[in-house]
Amino acid sequence: MSYPIEGKLAPAMTLPASNGKKVSLKDYRGKKVVLYFYPKDNTPGCTQEACQFRDNLPEFDSRDAVILGVSPDNLKSHGRFIEKFNLPFLLLADEDHAVSEKYGVWQEKNMCGKKYMGVVRTTFIIDTQGKIARVFPKVKVNGHEKEVLEALDTIS
Repeated sequence: MSYPIEGKLAPAMTLPASNGKKVSLKDYRGKKVVLYFYPKDNTPGCTQEACQFRDNLPEFDSRDAVILGVSPDNLKSHGRFIEKFNLPFLLLADEDHAVSEKYGVWQEKNMCGKKYMGVVRTTFIIDTQGKIARVFPKVKVNGHEKEVLEALDTIS
């Protein structure tokens, strides 16, 4: 499975969001979108990543960028995660992992010799025209928000 190609239109998507509405990528045309896929709510790496985005939200706002998090967790789980860590952006529920598959992040993983399918932590920046501007595959959480902010500075 491969990721969408930089410069091409981002795959269309509509998912239930933590605000109780359905959210589509096309709703954000004219803004930059930081679309980050993460494995699971309330796990150490995913919590750190979400909190880094939260703590730097003014920096993202100043770049006219919207943050959307996507995981296979359900809305109830997202609600608890948002409440526990005071997350100020939407989390989208991709329970059937169809969108994760479209974006190439639903991949085989290996933990302690056990193989299973899951989300590989990946971030996409989508430009104001709805095209993939940057792909950050297999994200290392520490300092990732700084990488994304730097990339946003180069994208119109």
